[in-house]
Amino acid sequence: MSIDKNVIERAKNYAQQHQQSASSLVEAYLDRISAQSNRVNEIQAPITEYLTGMFAAQDNGQDYKELLADARLEKHL
Repeated sequence: MSIDKNVIERAKNYAQQHQQSASSLVEAYLDRISAQSNRVNEIQAPITEYLTGMFAAQDNGQDYKELLADARLEKHL
């Protein structure tokens, strides 16, 4: 990694004020953002699978608008 020297100095000052090392701050930050990214993917995956597979069984080459219209009709019958 390459980081601007001014950023490193500010990070070191911040870390020192909080009784940590700059390396531990970077590690904690990277851990946090990568964990959040994984949680978002875990949450989105089932939703995406549901939405993309919602009409898969009914798809016989129809336009998605036709499939939606058919689904709406079926819902209200």
